Amino acid sequence: MTIGLVEPKPVLVLAVGNQLLSDDGVGMVLLDELSRGGWDERVEFVDGGTQGLALLGELSGRQSLIVLDAIALGAAPGTVHTVRSPSLRQLNPAYSTSAHESTAIELLRFAALLGELPPEIVLVGIEPELLTTGMGLSPAVAAAVPDAVKQARNLLEEAIYVPCNTR
Repeated sequence: MTIGLVEPKPVLVLAVGNQLLSDDGVGMVLLDELSRGGWDERVEFVDGGTQGLALLGELSGRQSLIVLDAIALGAAPGTVHTVRSPSLRQLNPAYSTSAHESTAIELLRFAALLGELPPEIVLVGIEPELLTTGMGLSPAVAAAVPDAVKQARNLLEEAIYVPCNTR
């Protein structure tokens, strides 16, 4: 009898938001920048847009998830937020005042109810200035993109890092 090893699913980098609502589209901007890093098959990038709970299937079987989004927590516009797994429970599900079908926090809560929540989750986002109809990011949010991408890149490298066996 041969027991096959199951390859772990890639780290999921999931962007959510609405590009038609100014700064609410920052998740997709971050995804575009981050995906240019020359990553291998250990990483999967998904533009979740406004799909909301339809994204539940994407979370199934993952060990790590990085969510990219606009995060309205009351800080100054352009503030980069990084929230890890344990702290996510403390966030209000309505943290974003966007037009998402549901927020990323609601998506994670439903995944937890279904037993599909990845053990490692990080939410990386930027405090929005404008969540009104319009294309493009506000100057404060656009200026914060490089820092948010750098933080997300470091988190992604941490998530895919596998120490070598040294015997």
